[in-house]
Amino acid sequence: MGPLQDRGDNYRPVIFVNSDEQRTIAEASKAQLQSSGIFGDTPIVTTIADATTFWEAEEYHQEFYKKHADVYAEEKQARDAYKETYWGVK
Repeated sequence: MGPLQDRGDNYRPVIFVNSDEQRTIAEASKAQLQSSGIFGDTPIVTTIADATTFWEAEEYHQEFYKKHADVYAEEKQARDAYKETYWGVK
């Protein structure tokens, strides 16, 4: 199992909004993060989209971190190392 498996379109970050006010807040937050320089010149590509029908994940996906604590801990360790190496975040 390699680190940071959650890559690709299925795992892309999206902020779902259900009002103009939420969109304004999300866009301001995204702009603030981009201007902070924490990611250097790398653009923040998180999509801000209108909320639509929400489909709850299947039961076996619910509370994964509790049901598979060993796998979660291993993946969290890899993510933490990545964040520290590339983003300077501990």
